[in-house]
Amino acid sequence: MSSVQQGTAGAGQVTCRACGDSAGDLVLDLGLQPACDYFPRLGDAGPDPAYPLQMWLCRCCGLAQLAADPTVPEEPRGAEPAALVTQAADAVGRCASAGLLRPGAAVAEYGSPHGGSWLGLLAGRGLVPVADDEPADLVVDCFGLMHAADQAGALAGRARRLAPGGVLLLQFHSLETIIRLGQWNALRHGHFGYYSVTALSLMLAAAGLAPAAAWQFELYGGTVLLAARRTADLTGPPDESVRALLAADAAAGVRDPAALGRLGHDLQVQTGRLSEWLATERAAGRTVLGYGAASRAVALLRLAGADRSVLPAVVDASPAKAGLRMPGTDIPVVGPAELSTRRPDSVLLFLPDLRAEVRAAYPEVEAAGGRWVAAELHLPASARG
Repeated sequence: MSSVQQGTAGAGQVTCRACGDSAGDLVLDLGLQPACDYFPRLGDAGPDPAYPLQMWLCRCCGLAQLAADPTVPEEPRGAEPAALVTQAADAVGRCASAGLLRPGAAVAEYGSPHGGSWLGLLAGRGLVPVADDEPADLVVDCFGLMHAADQAGALAGRARRLAPGGVLLLQFHSLETIIRLGQWNALRHGHFGYYSVTALSLMLAAAGLAPAAAWQFELYGGTVLLAARRTADLTGPPDESVRALLAADAAAGVRDPAALGRLGHDLQVQTGRLSEWLATERAAGRTVLGYGAASRAVALLRLAGADRSVLPAVVDASPAKAGLRMPGTDIPVVGPAELSTRRPDSVLLFLPDLRAEVRAAYPEVEAAGGRWVAAELHLPASARG
């Protein structure tokens, strides 16, 4: 499962979604997995359809990407985490300090289907949203680009929207972070691109753009906001913020198939430790619930062999997910009231960025003697750095 394979993945040859080249390596293979965004009704006993879930690294441009995805997006809308809202406000503030937010400037947004928008924050600073087909002085993409199967076409479309002198802002979960923290379960159906600043620089160049500045955030363990301009508008090289991220990419090995291949080892260690921990808790008579019916938890639970005998339910704040179950398992998704009703000894948190938010929202967990346990704590120490 963790070995690096060359050239092909699944049944046929892979063509890079960014540059069109076919030379590359299959660096992570999760086998057959249910669609991460399809949460069946609890009464639907399955089995759920499963599809190959593999990451392929292009040798030409360095983009890590889904090898193939035959699924159809169907994810119920989740609740927007406070951590994401806070980070958006921080990012907008940094862009304002950098002089990128001119009152009266036109702004267009390419958002994520998972929710969240910067338009309200930007309108508060005097920017004016425009229609989908109009040019904009500022084009914002917050975790949107990764959902495009045609990476080259999607980026070119964003570049075409830029008015003269305009700026494109791209926010993404960093591939350097994924490697450094062993975040193998960032790989999921519907997420076609996994970006390094190194690969994005080449992708931007093909669209006539170049990175000018960048900011880093702690969200998801390491998120980057990259500001790009048309190459003709730049008078010098990228600033130190971009050069520092390029150096971090090189140190992590974002273009090295062996570095990415180690995610397979992290997968085996994490799922093995989680399986053992859940079994130990059950044997000791302790109740464990999950929190956060997120796509990143789907493969984790399935590969750990978890079912409702060791994890009776996963709590989620989104009403749209109530009455559903985790894909590929019999584990139901329930509302937050179950935290008081069931009085769990531990709540396994699948989204570590929510830790402060959920502790404040559900004090009854710790008041009853329970504890919040981050699933990421089951990562090998070497992966956590």
